[in-house]
Amino acid sequence: MEKPTGVIVFLFMFILFAAAQRNGSNIMENPFHVGVILDLTTLVGKMGQTSISMAIDDFYSINSNYTTRLVLHTKDSGNDVVQAASAALDLIEKIEVQVIIGPQKSSQAALVSYVGNKSHVPIISFTATSPSLSSALTPYFVRAAFDDAVQVDSISSIIRAYGWREVVPVYEDSDYGRGIVPYLIDSLEQVDCRVPYRSVISLVATDDQIIEELYKLMTMQTRVFIVHMSVPMGSRLFRKVNEAGLMSQGYAWIMTDGLTSLVESLDPSIIASMQGTIGVRLYVPKSRKLDHFARRWRRRFQQENPDDQPAEPGIFALWAYDTVWTVAMAAENVKGINSSFLKLANTGNSTGSDRLGVSIAGPLLLKLISESRFRGISGEFLFADGQLQSSTFQIINVVGKGGREIGFWTPQHGIIKQLKKNRTKEYSALMTDMNPVIWPGESTVVPKGWEMPLSGKKLRIGVPLLDETDEFVKVERNPITNAITVSGFCIDVFEAALQTLPYALPHEYIPFENEKGLCAGTYDDLVDQVYFQFTISSIISSSPSIRFILIDLCQQKYDSVVGDVTIRENRSRYVDFTLPYTESGIAMLVPVKDSINKNAWIFLKPLTFDLWLGSLAAFFYTGFVVWVLEHRINMEFRGPVSQQLGTIFYFSFSTLVFAHREKLENLLSRIVVIIWVFVVLILTSSHTASLTSMLTVQQLQPTVTDLHELQNNGEYVGYPVNSFVKGLLMQLNFDEKRMRGYSYSDEYVEALKKGSHSGGVAAIVHEIPYIKQFLSKYCKGYTMVGPIYKTAGFGFVFPKGSPVVPDISRGILNVTEGDSMKQIEKKWFGGRDSCLKQGDIVGSGSLGFNSFWGLFLLSGAVSTCALVIFLASFVCKNWHEMRDIDRDKSISQRLISWVRYYNKKDYSANTFRKDNSEDSEQDADGTRRNSGEIPATLDDDPSNGRRSISNLSDVSCPPGESSSAELASPCSEARPISIIVTNRRH
Repeated sequence: MEKPTGVIVFLFMFILFAAAQRNGSNIMENPFHVGVILDLTTLVGKMGQTSISMAIDDFYSINSNYTTRLVLHTKDSGNDVVQAASAALDLIEKIEVQVIIGPQKSSQAALVSYVGNKSHVPIISFTATSPSLSSALTPYFVRAAFDDAVQVDSISSIIRAYGWREVVPVYEDSDYGRGIVPYLIDSLEQVDCRVPYRSVISLVATDDQIIEELYKLMTMQTRVFIVHMSVPMGSRLFRKVNEAGLMSQGYAWIMTDGLTSLVESLDPSIIASMQGTIGVRLYVPKSRKLDHFARRWRRRFQQENPDDQPAEPGIFALWAYDTVWTVAMAAENVKGINSSFLKLANTGNSTGSDRLGVSIAGPLLLKLISESRFRGISGEFLFADGQLQSSTFQIINVVGKGGREIGFWTPQHGIIKQLKKNRTKEYSALMTDMNPVIWPGESTVVPKGWEMPLSGKKLRIGVPLLDETDEFVKVERNPITNAITVSGFCIDVFEAALQTLPYALPHEYIPFENEKGLCAGTYDDLVDQVYFQFTISSIISSSPSIRFILIDLCQQKYDSVVGDVTIRENRSRYVDFTLPYTESGIAMLVPVKDSINKNAWIFLKPLTFDLWLGSLAAFFYTGFVVWVLEHRINMEFRGPVSQQLGTIFYFSFSTLVFAHREKLENLLSRIVVIIWVFVVLILTSSHTASLTSMLTVQQLQPTVTDLHELQNNGEYVGYPVNSFVKGLLMQLNFDEKRMRGYSYSDEYVEALKKGSHSGGVAAIVHEIPYIKQFLSKYCKGYTMVGPIYKTAGFGFVFPKGSPVVPDISRGILNVTEGDSMKQIEKKWFGGRDSCLKQGDIVGSGSLGFNSFWGLFLLSGAVSTCALVIFLASFVCKNWHEMRDIDRDKSISQRLISWVRYYNKKDYSANTFRKDNSEDSEQDADGTRRNSGEIPATLDDDPSNGRRSISNLSDVSCPPGESSSAELASPCSEARPISIIVTNRRH
């Protein structure tokens, strides 16, 4: 039984061996030569070599039926550009490789891609990320990585989230280092962040040179740095950063993907020097496949590099692995195509690249590689425009032994804490959208990004000595010690704003001496010193040889200016201003005069002409309405026409003193009079108050109200010397010969008193804060007119782009919105408010119709309604008689007849009924009058004490009887009447 078993085993092994031999024979029959150019002494080179060898094994173990097999030819570039190009020439010319993987550095890839472009050999690099490399210029260059420029927006979003205004990029002097800088600066400008300095470190710089550059960074105010370096240079830099003390509290360091993606593979001592830094790197989704690969990769890397530090497969290792799979699939698809090179004609003098042939399969290989798409270890692996496309970046914080995830960045949503599908949130760049960060120095306080240098240098603040008043800026010099003390309103506001800052700002005040010289003069000269300081510092840093020349030219240079400096457009071109802390505008200071001519007719001035007319019209209308309502029933409103007109006028005007003697009988008349008396009460009270004010209070008005009026009249105008006001007046086309400059407020008083025609001026044009300060001292006789021109007020001056400006501006808002500003104003200006009230224009003007039209409307409406109600009632009551009067005549004649009918007494009224009742009683002589007797209008005869009927036409007949004058008797039933009435005397 053992013998047959041995035979079977032998046969089985023979068959397997034969199959293996056959398979190997097929592979060797279709080799696909691939060149590999790496810096094998670097960490990235070693990681790439491990990934490439793993990819070959994994690809053909899975695809054992493929008839092609990649044959690798590895060359070490020795970290040299020329050697990398030489290796590419050697691989193409001697070995005739169809594809070259590599080289590793961007500077090497630039030259090697030229060789590949000429020989039609695709060059595919998984580490050359410089934006300067482009497939548009070298079509046979394929980047199996992303462009460094795609990560700049994620970095600028971090800068924006923390509110930093200045950053300094620190990068190596190579194609890789320089390539990202233009894109980074453009992205930072979009978030209002400035780059005051660029720190470029040479690849051959010594440790001392690196330390010297770091000390230079320490002397600057910026505390935020962006590091873009390769692993070797980045490792050296962070060692020295830690030694120099720049990895301490208050600093912020941000790393680009080149360092961040390999941070877990660095030496522990390097990681220890990076504690607290922030980095961005391409996000690779976690998967079981990736975890399995990482375990195998770590084991294989340790086997191939036993003397090196254990490493983690970074993004470059993943890209190297997926690159080999891309090339292997393309190689399988071009099988059967002639893989030889077409040799060019040899002239005998050709050297170098001229001896290269052209790959026949190159164009098809390039097409297959560029169009490949699959799910690799690094994620979705596809090319667009000759390079991989990236979308999501991971933000990490270096803490402990590696990076701690604090958030993500995507082009659609910006900074987010967690990646979620179907996210609807808009783009965000907020600090709250990231997890808390442990900053350098194990601090949890977000660095401000800007501080004064630790060298002890103080901020040099210039203060003006050109000020005409001590209240704004006051400079005192001790005659014994020559020590300078600076105080004033502007100084106190600045110091109060500094108290709100979360950091210290050491400073010293330096007066701007008003002496003859290059650096002394006006406020513009003072502001220029800040600009000179900024530009001169830049020139000195680049050209130390001219340092002493510049110092001799200008002794005074300031980091800031604090004082009564007006914010103007021409100044803001060269410096930055904080928010204004005073009222803005240009106005005129002019004398005042009494506006009221106190003569015999001053009693008419309290009311305007239109109000007088409206009042008279209301008087007449009210009197007329009352007469209409009372005429038929009230004997006081009857009689001759002249008497009735007098009654109308007298009654209306007697209401002014509420002394009318006429008794009103109609209820509507009483309502009308009640409303009218109310109107009269308000009118008389207002007139009395206004007249009292005019007679007792001084009425002041400015002598000039328009600057152009002065210009047209040829008047002289004053302005403060050393101010921009003169230039402003010239811009307004004011004649310079008609302008006179003054320095102090006492000179203003004297000039305004003299006047324009006596060697003075008609007005002083000045800024509003100064005018108010003047009025606080000289309360009487002057006032402010304007503003005639808008300005932004006073502000503090800083160099262009200074990061301290937003903080100081916020401090100013804090001061002005609270009680601090009131206390400061009270300290320096005292009781200015009460004094300003005396200097303002005082008094009341004439009262106009617009102030009382509501009252007139109320009175007129009530009167009109009463009149309409009365007339409607009269017509309804008497229409059966009025319709028959003069029916055959014209309308105008009928109207006259109706008026005559209205003019008669209404004997049905209570007034006449009462009179008839009294007359029916027995007279004193024993006779008794019939109550039905027809009354007559009687004339008094004083001679005999009797009265007789004088006018029968004034007799009102009972209803239904005619009273026509054509009849012989006053009524239709005529009876001879002889009436003698004894004139009673009471």
